[in-house]
Amino acid sequence: MFFQRFYTVPEQYAILVKGLRTMPHLVRARKAGLVSAHLSERIMLAVTEVNGCAVCSYVHTKIALEKGMSREDITAMLSGISKPVPEEEAHAIFFAQHYADSRGKPSAEGWNRVAGEYGESKALGILGAARLMMAANIYGIALSALGRRFKCQPVKKSNIFYEFGMLLSVILILPVAALHALLSAIFGKPLLKLN
Repeated sequence: MFFQRFYTVPEQYAILVKGLRTMPHLVRARKAGLVSAHLSERIMLAVTEVNGCAVCSYVHTKIALEKGMSREDITAMLSGISKPVPEEEAHAIFFAQHYADSRGKPSAEGWNRVAGEYGESKALGILGAARLMMAANIYGIALSALGRRFKCQPVKKSNIFYEFGMLLSVILILPVAALHALLSAIFGKPLLKLN
């Protein structure tokens, strides 16, 4: 059983804006070969492990297997063990875990280390993968809790209003968050505020 993190609506909104804002950087980094499919999946599994999203764990385990990752590597990532991670990807994975653990508010040291290690384009791709997974986890956690509720195994920290509220709120929040992300990009707001 996963430990599940729950997020507030303001956190949901901020995470969506950040995810939409950095998605183009992830796409560019993937196209340029800076962020491989394996690295992207490892980042997503690492973030999912921190947030405890059962739905995302299932989906990304399937994708990782299809991309050629071994079951042992996937199991280790979902257990919080970074041992099978290739050395050249370690800082990216640790940053993704730190990003999720800090609820999307990484330290300046953590970001500077990733940017220094990989260069700005790859670091922004890594950030994009972590942010995209954070956004997916918000909805996956609510969906997982709702699924457990229907199986008469409700999650203690959750309730039906939270579950339906988070899942339905995307209808209202996503268009506003997309506009916010677009305007932030147009007006050159920084992609990352560091602690």
